[in-house]
This record gives sequence, C-alpha cells and structure tokens, in this order.
Amino acid sequence: MTALDETGRTDPAPPDTLVATLAGAAYTDPAAFTREQESILERRWMCAVRSADLDAPGRFATVDIGRESVLVVRGRDGALRAFLNSCRHRGALICTEAQGAVRRNLQCPYHAWTYGLDGALVAAPNLSSLGDIDRTRYGLIGVASREWLGYLWVCLADEPPSFTETVIGAVTTRLGSPEQIDRYGVANLAMAHRETYEVAANWKLIVENFMECYHCATIHPELTEVLPEFADGLAAQYYVGHGAEFGGEIEGFTVDGSSGFAPLPDLTADQDRRYYAITINPTVFVNLVPDHVIVHRMFPAAVDRTVVVCDWLYHPDVIASGGDTRGGVELFHRVNVQDFDACERTQPGMSSRAYASGGVLVPAEHHIAQFHDWINEMCADG
Repeated sequence: MTALDETGRTDPAPPDTLVATLAGAAYTDPAAFTREQESILERRWMCAVRSADLDAPGRFATVDIGRESVLVVRGRDGALRAFLNSCRHRGALICTEAQGAVRRNLQCPYHAWTYGLDGALVAAPNLSSLGDIDRTRYGLIGVASREWLGYLWVCLADEPPSFTETVIGAVTTRLGSPEQIDRYGVANLAMAHRETYEVAANWKLIVENFMECYHCATIHPELTEVLPEFADGLAAQYYVGHGAEFGGEIEGFTVDGSSGFAPLPDLTADQDRRYYAITINPTVFVNLVPDHVIVHRMFPAAVDRTVVVCDWLYHPDVIASGGDTRGGVELFHRVNVQDFDACERTQPGMSSRAYASGGVLVPAEHHIAQFHDWINEMCADG
C-alpha cells in the first residue's frame, strides 16, 4: 500500500504552480469532524449572538457551539452572560427554544431547579431539606464571553486564547489596523435583514469558497458586474489593506449597481466605493461596503451540514426612515445562494475515489493552503 504523506495524499506531489489540498476524508469522516469540534470549535472564539437581539433583562438565546448547547441571557444588570445550557441536577436543557424571554429566572422544565439570570442556583423543590447546598457551586457553568462589533463572542476553552490576538488580530492582518474596521461603527448599526441558510456541505468548504475568487467569473455575474476585478479571479483578501473597487459605472453595492445610501459617516475617502472581505477563523466572515456591513456566522452541525446566519446591517437612520435596502440585501443573498449551491455540489465529490488524496489549488487559491495548515496545526495541538 502506498504510504500517505502529511496531507493525507497518496499521489505524487503536484508541480510548484499547484498546491495540494486536504484529503477528501477531511470533509466526510465523522471522526475528523469530531477532532475539529474538540480542537477548534470548542477552543476558539465563536461569534454566538447579536447583542441587540437580547435587548432586555431575561431575553435569551441558545446556540450550538461544537457539541455544546450554549445559553446566552441578558441579566438584570444589563450584562450579557453565557452558560452551558445544562441543568446541574440531571443535565436537562434549561432552554430548548432558539430564543425567548423569562420574567425573573431560568428554570429547568424537568425538575424545576431554578437559576438566576447570573447563573446562580436560587431554588429547587425541597432544597431546604438537602442541607447546606453551595448555590454558587451548583449554579450554571459559565462560558467565557466578549462583546465586539455588536456581537457576543464565546469560547468554551478553560483557558481561551487571546481575543486580541486571534479575533481582532485577524482583522488587523486583513486591513492593516483595527481602527480600519472601527470606522464602520458596526456595533451601532441596525438590522435590515437576517437570512439563515441550511447548507449541505462541510464548513471548511464554505470557508475556502469565501477566501477565493477563482470561481467568481463562473457563478457570480451580479457580483463581478459591481466588482470587475473579481472577474479576473483576484481574491478580495489577496493582500493587506486591499479593497476591491466598484466598477466605473457602478453607483452602489446593490444587485443592479444602482445607488445605495450615503457612506457610513466615519469612513475615509479610501474606504468609499470599495469592498473589503475578512475571514475570522474558524467561522466568521465580515463584509464591509460603504453604506452597510454583512456578517456571516457559521455553526457547523455535522460533517456534511452547516448552518449559516447572515446579517445585513445599515445605519440606524436608514432603517428608521424606511430606506429601501432590498437592492443591497438581494446582491449578497444571491452571492450566498450561488456559493452555497457550489459547496453543496462539491460535498459529494469529497467522497469520491477521485478525491481520496485531495485536489490542488491553483496560484490564485494558494492562500487557502494557509487555512489548511491552520486546521492541521489546531487538530495536532488538540
């Protein structure tokens, strides 16, 4: 039997112009997905919920992070807190709804153990007969959290990596400095539209697709009309600080190139009429255009299934005035549908004998190899 090399490949190394990909099993093997849950999804910072969705004490949301259900709730002190969504008595889910609200406390529907919005145990049937119970010790287990860009990010690791280095650092690497994204005022923008996509593909295929534009001329006619350089296969992220420029006849980042809205007030002239794309490993994409911001949050659900939540965010005055955001929303919705359809067409091929040793990256895609190296490194460390 031919020995596998470090990428899982069995065929000879490709020429220097081509770079080897991960092997097909990296996208189809449930054991590989379990390793990624353990070593990546449950150890890195994940973008869980938009803070404004939980706008009053008692409002909560649940999200699946790796193999855990995480409960996020707004406390009476106004703070957002994250907990493992598991009762300390017998492990039942505290909240089963994706989102909702409670008046005073969080109560397990199984045996009525009750927790304050700060996670402390406050009541249980016959609690007084159980002796001196440490209500903090038997409270909900907290999860590390950090608010940034108007979202609550969570990390399940006992010792989370530096948020500044791994999350804000990804933006700095892409844009050159964190101040570049600060000018968009993302935390203060208002929701124009949210779309949730169920994608029948491995989460890494979606990341790889977002990172390259070799496919853009083939499947994104509307996007390449607005951003002509994408038709040449140049990735939006191919060098630090680069933003793809709008076409000469294009007025706005809309499905037909018609005008959108005034640029966000703190942008510089260099940021006008440009599109910036940012990947924050492992599962977040941020898209910056002059008059709005698009944020993708991915939640890998199985080796071949990924939930993607996409938010379109505009200046509050645009939303309050009833501004018509449909042109901007429709452009990236079409891009999403086109991309996810491509990923779903690719997923079956990952099981083919033709892809057992993987494929290759052309020069325009070579930066994806860095993502593959990162995956291998994270899983090896885990």
